[in-house]
Amino acid sequence: MASLRDIKTRINSTKKTSQITKAMEMVSASKLNRAETSAKSFVPYMEKIQEVVANIALGSTDVSHPMLEKRPVKKTGYVVITSDRGLAGAFNSNVLRAVYQTIQERHRSTDEYAVIAIGKVGRDFFKKRSMPVVEEIVGLGDDISFSDIKEIASNTVKLFEDGKVDEIYMFYNHYVSAIQQEVTEKKLLPLSDIAANKKMTSYEFEPSQEDILAVLLPQYAESLIYGALLDSKASEHAARMTAMKNATDNAKELINTLTLSYNRARQAAITQEITEIVGGASALE
Repeated sequence: MASLRDIKTRINSTKKTSQITKAMEMVSASKLNRAETSAKSFVPYMEKIQEVVANIALGSTDVSHPMLEKRPVKKTGYVVITSDRGLAGAFNSNVLRAVYQTIQERHRSTDEYAVIAIGKVGRDFFKKRSMPVVEEIVGLGDDISFSDIKEIASNTVKLFEDGKVDEIYMFYNHYVSAIQQEVTEKKLLPLSDIAANKKMTSYEFEPSQEDILAVLLPQYAESLIYGALLDSKASEHAARMTAMKNATDNAKELINTLTLSYNRARQAAITQEITEIVGGASALE
């Protein structure tokens, strides 16, 4: 049985741990509010740009663009969004497991796919397994602007435009609520599956529709990456907040258990001392 000093030391260390996890929970809750606002405020822009692209792409049979057309798939690109830090429960492991299983099912050789890693955890995961990481970015802060990921988004789209990959998929955690995040697979390129709005607005284009598509489609694809990253950031903070809350609750439960053990051991020690005093007094009579 552990001594009173050992139990007391464990109680104190667990209390300090619970204070840290409680503070991290509160910080994540604060960051979640900002991240959720950023993700939701980006939705109207995405809906409008998708409406314009769909209007051009689906409204005329004479308009075509390489980013809208399917081609024989020789190599696939995977944009994988993870965090730079852990302590977020199953946030990273869920998306990495989904990507890894998908790659194992679809490909037999590393020549058939390439990984674009956003986040240190994902980058380290793929490099440790000698999987081809062609683009990477780490060290993104909590308040992400488009300029922060402009280069990697542009390079990702350029991989498709240059024919180095024939299709690109994104894997990330979609924010549903503070207690629920879903691993999502979304086809980024080609944009052959773009859906038209039920109430399509009539537009007059100047200059030509082809010229507008040439500029708008790369921006649209880059915006999809940025939107997924905002969504993933909200999911990350929600997952970390939940994980830290569970850690705090577990610490409190452990403290209660240790306190009970401490009281029992202390009572046993007191009883033992009283017994020894009574025994000694009886021996002197």
